[in-house]
Amino acid sequence: MASKKGKEIRPIVKLRSTAGTGYTYVTRKNRRNDPERMTLRKYDPIVRRHVEFKEAR
Repeated sequence: MASKKGKEIRPIVKLRSTAGTGYTYVTRKNRRNDPERMTLRKYDPIVRRHVEFKEAR
């Protein structure tokens, strides 16, 4: 039986803060709807404001 982890439809991705704090969120994304890297504006508690978080591989 082949491993299912290789090409899951909803893989787990890390969202890393662009503020340079090293803070991350962990979420899932749908690879069919969002094939490119994900970017979301979320709260970074270290700088205490909303910043852009980009998908890290």
